[in-house]
Amino acid sequence: MKKRLVGWLCDAALVLYFVFALFPIAWMVILSLKPADQLFSTYFSFSPTLDGYRTVLGDSEGIPFVRFFVNSLVVSVGAVVLSLVVGLPAAYASARWRFKGSENLMFTLLSFRFAPELTVIIPLFVLYQKLGLFDTYVGMVWVLQLVTLPLIVWIMRSYFADLTPELEQAALLDGYTRKQAFFRVALPLVKPGIAAVSLLAFIFAWNNFVFPLILTSNEAQTVTVGALSFLGGDRPKYNLTAAAALISVVPPLLLALTIQRYLVRGLSFGAVKS
Repeated sequence: MKKRLVGWLCDAALVLYFVFALFPIAWMVILSLKPADQLFSTYFSFSPTLDGYRTVLGDSEGIPFVRFFVNSLVVSVGAVVLSLVVGLPAAYASARWRFKGSENLMFTLLSFRFAPELTVIIPLFVLYQKLGLFDTYVGMVWVLQLVTLPLIVWIMRSYFADLTPELEQAALLDGYTRKQAFFRVALPLVKPGIAAVSLLAFIFAWNNFVFPLILTSNEAQTVTVGALSFLGGDRPKYNLTAAAALISVVPPLLLALTIQRYLVRGLSFGAVKS
């Protein structure tokens, strides 16, 4: 009886936790469906409408949210692709060849990831103004490498380290070059890891707020900053902000659902070794 009571209490605690964790999302959905005249007068009793989503997607408020959405897609995908092109060979090399100072070099690369973005934003702002990269796609893709590249190199390094070197040595004995062994042997074996780290890198790039806030103004502005535009004016439009925020969640969610098969394998790759 005591064990059953403990089990019920644990289940109740889990339910309360999930309600607590999911309530902000539910409240955002409710807020996005509220008409403007019922925004402050009701809580759960209201006439749901999709006018908020139509307003956000229709640019009727003078805020080009669709362009901000496209900007986020362009800079996030561009940052991830560039990081993969540079990061995969770097991760493979760091996993296979060790030299004096290699760990210090990797730690320096990782420090770019956990260092506060505000420590570099002022020098970057000055440089971007001088180089003409302010409020451009190229500038945003470039600066997001500080977010995505260390993540990809460090995570993929562990995947390549889990591969047995004998596979590549056998390929070299068969006449493969080191480059061919990388592309034809090592890389196909870590595809689940590439899918997992690509999703994580995309989410970090998509959610970044500080860099687009300071380094863009309009042309390359992203949804993380653009969604806040609905809070301006004499009366903040919280329903439009909620609708914009929920729309901005769609790409990472769709990407996760699309590659979930590889994602599960990638996150568990190397967890159990024979």
